[in-house]
Amino acid sequence: MHPPVGTQLPYRSSRIYYYSWGSGPRLLFAFHGYGESAASFAFLGAALDPSFTLVAIDLPFHGQTEWREGTVLYPEQLYSIMESIAGDLGRRSFSEGDIGRRSFSEGDPPLPWALLGYSMGGRIALQLFQNHPDRFDRLVLMAPDGMTVNPWYWLATATTPGSLVFRWSMRHPGWLFLTLRCGHTLRLVNPSIYKFAVHYIDDRKVRQELYTRWMAMRKFRPRLSRIAGLVRSRRTPVSLIYGKFDRIIRWERGEKFSGRCAGACQLLVVDAGHQLLRSQYLPVILPLLG
Repeated sequence: MHPPVGTQLPYRSSRIYYYSWGSGPRLLFAFHGYGESAASFAFLGAALDPSFTLVAIDLPFHGQTEWREGTVLYPEQLYSIMESIAGDLGRRSFSEGDIGRRSFSEGDPPLPWALLGYSMGGRIALQLFQNHPDRFDRLVLMAPDGMTVNPWYWLATATTPGSLVFRWSMRHPGWLFLTLRCGHTLRLVNPSIYKFAVHYIDDRKVRQELYTRWMAMRKFRPRLSRIAGLVRSRRTPVSLIYGKFDRIIRWERGEKFSGRCAGACQLLVVDAGHQLLRSQYLPVILPLLG
């Protein structure tokens, strides 16, 4: 597998790090999951159809991106970054004489982009499509967050009292440990969820990262009714991929949304857990990119 090609893009006071694979005229933007990085898509970049260029961005407080625009990433900021990356690719390809990628340049009519999102990146992709449906012609969502409203996440990030309690709890997590252990003992908490939660609470550095990253992404709150209506009216192909044994994001979450899209959304369930960014699932992913 070829190593990913990393590029730093200046954005205001920040430096955005992204990887790109391929040189085709069709741009596919990919967004990684919580705690991961854009390099997670290297396996896909190595196998992608030559008509594509895959772009994966290290989100703020992840990977090698240096974010200095405050504690929040707004959807319009991310969209602006995507436009800058597309322009950057176009300028570089033009200077290198690569005719196939000149369609990225600012003077040409824009080609639609495709979106690929995994886990937290799925919620980001949904929000981007909701805000700019004319810009995207395909969505592939892998174990996507955002298909249901998580009341705890909403309380912790979207309300002032909840965010204050969240910040205090990350500094003083004793009561969380006690609650989790009691729930686990009484079999009220799924063992997988228990292990997942303890992992993110047990270490002070990991807790701080959890608080910083959750708060940074709190403006990505897609409205599924709005998105389903856009999918129906525009007939935008949407593909949902879930792991049958995923205890973090259950495949049943996608059923209701798929049913609201009037045949434009397909739901696939594979023999896997939550981690779907692996080469063994390429036979499932690649045909969905069109």
